[in-house]
Order: sequence, then C-alpha cells, then structure tokens
Amino acid sequence: MLKDFFGKKKKYATIPSEQSKHDVPEGLMKKCSNCHKIYYRKEMNKNINVCPNCGYHHPLTAWDRIDSLVDEGSFEEWDQQLTTTNPLQFPGYEEKIEKDRQKTGLNESVVTGKGLIDGHMTAFSVMDSNFRMGSMGSVVGEKIARAIENANDQSLPFIIFTASGGARMQEGVLSLMQMAKTSVAVKRFSEAGGLMISVMTHPTTGGVSASFASIGDYNFAEPGALIGFAGRRIIEQTIREKLPDDFQTAEFLLKHGQLDKVIHRHELKSLLSKLVSMHQKGGEKS
Repeated sequence: MLKDFFGKKKKYATIPSEQSKHDVPEGLMKKCSNCHKIYYRKEMNKNINVCPNCGYHHPLTAWDRIDSLVDEGSFEEWDQQLTTTNPLQFPGYEEKIEKDRQKTGLNESVVTGKGLIDGHMTAFSVMDSNFRMGSMGSVVGEKIARAIENANDQSLPFIIFTASGGARMQEGVLSLMQMAKTSVAVKRFSEAGGLMISVMTHPTTGGVSASFASIGDYNFAEPGALIGFAGRRIIEQTIREKLPDDFQTAEFLLKHGQLDKVIHRHELKSLLSKLVSMHQKGGEKS
C-alpha cells in the first residue's frame, strides 16, 4: 500500500492533436533571420521590425516605413494611378506584375507623396522590395522623378528610402534610362537649393545604388544593409582577389567614406526631423 502511495508515476509525453495545431493563428509568430529567436509578430511590429535580441533590421513595407516616420494622418500620396505596361512584350511580365499587385496592395515598387515629420512638411519616396524586389522600371523612375520635381515646386525637402535589386530586366534599356532621368532630377533640385536625404536599406544594389541612391546631400544607411553595384562573386572573378567579409555592407561603406552615417531605425525619425528643421526653406509646418 505504501509502495503504491510513494511509487514513481510514469511520465508520458503528450502529442498535440491536429486540431490544436490548427488553433494557432497563422502568422502569429516571427523568427529573426539573424539570431533565429522567435517572437510574437505584434512585438516585432511594435519594435519597427528590429529584433529585440540581436538588433537585426528586418525589411519594412513601404507603408510600414511611412507609418513609422510620418505624423499620423498627414500623408498625401502622389501618382498612385501610374501603372506598369509591357513595352517590350516580355513573356509573362504582365502576369508577374499583377501577382505582385495582389500580394502587396501596391501598383509599383515605390510609394511617393508628402507628409509631416514632427510638423515639418516633407516629400518622400519609399521603395518596397516586396514588389518585384524593388526593381526600377519606367514607372518607378517616373514616380521618383516626379516626386523630386514636386518637392522642388513646393519648396519641400526630399527624403528617399531605397530597397532594390537594381534595374528591371523585363524593360531593358528603358529601365536603364531611369538612372539618368532620376539623377538629372536630383541635379536640378540641388541647383535650386533643395535638400535631399537618401537612406539606403537592405538591399540597395545595381542601377539604383549607382544613381539617385548615392547622390543625396546626406547619404545614410541602416545597420547591416547590403549596398553595392555588381554582385560579390562577379567582382571577385573580375579582379581575381578575395574581398573582405564585410564588403558591400553599410559599415564597410561608412569606413571608406561612402556614407555619412549608419543609423539605427529607432533613431532615424529624430535625426531626419532635426535635419529637415535645420534646412527648412519654405515648407509648411503645422
């Protein structure tokens, strides 16, 4: 009797039923791509998609970026109606564009407009890598050029966030021409006394990094962002040398004088607000 009372009880592992597995809402958790810790998605979103453990900066959608910077309810979008066609009749291109529209809710891989940042009216262009990897086609170049021209006409500072795989291959030379178009728009804006701030996020590569992304009055980047023109393997094969491990990272570019600052996402709004305030020319202020 005493043996039965004090005897060890067998422990059994319980296997979750199929029903209990389905009870966990899809998308509730998110794993950090760097340290692999798992967090509630709401917790990560509240931290502006920065890992609370290792500080890794996960990509933001264009609208999440805008919401994190612009005063609530103040953003006015420009040129939303511009949509991509298939000028070179590239097979399957229109279907891919439509699929990305459905997936992201965007018409193209950049959102442009104006809004208040701590009360200072500012023009914005924000690229989104979820749409065709942020590649730059004719509409992307046109929207960015128009945004710069609008900033010039309205005497507003201009802030651009880049996230791109480069030129869009399905549009061939028409895509490459956007490098010249946007760079000329920046040049005219600068000559008129306008302020342009470029913030490069992960990744900023190809024709985007080689054009408007790198010619701001201030050139910033987020920690760990991949920034470069050609791929690492191509460069190594061309120069026949092994490149440093941190090559084409934001920190490497800062060390070699190609960036003004690498900024943590939590500090970004404060710094941008100060710069816009310092250089304010004729923009509105609430």
